[in-house]
Amino acid sequence: MAGNGNTDGEFSFSAAAARDALPRITTEKGAKPTTSSDVCHDDTASPVNFQTIDELHSLQKKRSAPTTPLKEGGGEVMGTSGPTTPVSGESMLQSVSASLASLTRETGPKVIKGDPTSTSKVAHVPHTPTSVPAADISDSALKFTHVLHNLSPAELYEQAIKYEKGSFVTSTGALATLSGAKTGRSPKDKRVVKDETTASELWWGKGSPNIEMDEQTFLVNRERAVDYLNSLDKVFVNDQYLNWDPENRIKVRIVSARAYHSLFMHNMCIRPTPEELENFGTPDFTIYNAGKFPCNRFTHYMTSSTSVDINLGRREMVILGTQYAGEMKKGLFGVMHYLMPKRKILSLHSGCNMGKEGDVALFFGLSGTGKTTLSTDHNRYLIGDDEHCWSETGVSNIEGGCYAKCIDLSREKEPDIWNAIKFGTVLENVVFDEHTREVDYKDKSVTENTRAAYPIEYIPNSKIPCVGPHPKNVILLACDAFGVLPPISKLDLAQTMYHFISGYTALVAGTEEGVKEPRATFSACFGAAFIMLHPTKYAAMLAEKMQAQGAIGWLVNTGWSGGSYGSGSRIKLAYTRKIIDAIHSGSLLNATYRKTEIFGLEIPNEVEGVPSEILEPMNAWEDKVAYKDTLLKLAGLFRNNFETFTSHKIGEDGKLTEEILAAGPNF
Repeated sequence: MAGNGNTDGEFSFSAAAARDALPRITTEKGAKPTTSSDVCHDDTASPVNFQTIDELHSLQKKRSAPTTPLKEGGGEVMGTSGPTTPVSGESMLQSVSASLASLTRETGPKVIKGDPTSTSKVAHVPHTPTSVPAADISDSALKFTHVLHNLSPAELYEQAIKYEKGSFVTSTGALATLSGAKTGRSPKDKRVVKDETTASELWWGKGSPNIEMDEQTFLVNRERAVDYLNSLDKVFVNDQYLNWDPENRIKVRIVSARAYHSLFMHNMCIRPTPEELENFGTPDFTIYNAGKFPCNRFTHYMTSSTSVDINLGRREMVILGTQYAGEMKKGLFGVMHYLMPKRKILSLHSGCNMGKEGDVALFFGLSGTGKTTLSTDHNRYLIGDDEHCWSETGVSNIEGGCYAKCIDLSREKEPDIWNAIKFGTVLENVVFDEHTREVDYKDKSVTENTRAAYPIEYIPNSKIPCVGPHPKNVILLACDAFGVLPPISKLDLAQTMYHFISGYTALVAGTEEGVKEPRATFSACFGAAFIMLHPTKYAAMLAEKMQAQGAIGWLVNTGWSGGSYGSGSRIKLAYTRKIIDAIHSGSLLNATYRKTEIFGLEIPNEVEGVPSEILEPMNAWEDKVAYKDTLLKLAGLFRNNFETFTSHKIGEDGKLTEEILAAGPNF
């Protein structure tokens, strides 16, 4: 290869040599039609303003113009393509780099905004030091991590379908995806750091959902998660809010590896405006979702390859070994259960709606009690379906979306949820027709826990912003499969606290040789899996707010009447709706009442549209002896469950504790 200019015998071929190696084809204006400039020229087409296919594709996507003026001195952030990026973009990159910083190295990773497949060059990253100690250098420290920051649903669809196996667009436009091996939460793998502060503040021990871990173990898992995320070419970053109350909202950052997780949180958290996003700053709480990567089983406290860890001191959450998106939603709910009471704000696991006259109702209830169905009312505005705060000014939704169960979903039963499953909605673990992409909501092949996550705006009668005045009614829902609780009872304050702490419903067990037995379930504050403080603290706050605002407590049984499951019949939804309507209208406040035995519940003598014979449970039973035995059985279950809380004194004198205990069953 003489003439290559390489005397060492190594082959090299410069770009300049390549251009000179072949004769050039030249054309001149006015030449014969055989020249390349005139062949197949279409005079009817307007001149093109691109020279490559990439430039043509760049015209397909219109970039949004900034909604606020750029700061003086603002220029293009190196490494991004397209028009000028606001100065705040660099601050965001600095903040994300700090969030992803390893605890054993001095600096965060080199991060750059944009998809790695569309970013052509990187000239300089001003916030990353040019030198780091040699001992700390790793391959991930030499590369750029691309940050896909607050992408739109359309962009996240593209990322999911292109890069994540199991992502499909359904016939209604929703994104169907899979959560992997875990199709539900892993409460036994959830840990909370127990330090000097949380040791005295949080609820620990029997009945508590808080399983302890030490800070060193948390940092080990954090390092594992951060190293995994930094090893990726790209990460998804969501900067969003919790709590629609602007005075008490929390800034959260979610760093994840999957477009599915980013779209899920885009729907479930409150979406900031462009102006708010530019001035977002440092988050109050950060989630590191490395769920595709398992934890180290040899790490202290680990009992499986899954670990969901919360450090309230560092305001951080780490997820390893599970891709189920609900862990993020409920993890943040737990954080709000800790942060809000510190501000004298009550955090609640409840549905909430508001009448056209401004009357607000809270709905508490475990799975299967009808909380979602009853709080969704076309004659009332939906403030939220699951998580709320009650402050000195009123109620506010914590979330920006809804997370609805999809099993056996139908247009007839749940039209609002059915219609909300459209473009932008995430469908988890559903089964659909391979050709038509129509979802079969009855199919449990993947899991029974199929879910849909969508923005609350997808519900037609949602109230935006999701805030309202103080509640007038607090409705506790129980699906009593034993069939002994009244369809409707008015509660005094102590009874409301007792049943709120109890959090009762009854599930129907599986069948064995045709025999079906109900099983009582108790979940403190109707959400024991997510609370941080002792249940009596939330109950005391609830009683204080109800008393101050004159709110009334109600216990509504949506379960069985005339016998237990298998012998009686479930109370008709139409009757329950009539009862709820009577609560909203205030007509039940003028009704006459009588007390039941054992539980001492006040039941109305009549409710418009509801047969009077079912209002008194004993009257609906043919076998009165069986009724009494079943009633005593349920009362005993209540008493046994409440023993967990009897040792916890509310108030300095404990008087309130005695009142709550006296409000329980008496036999």
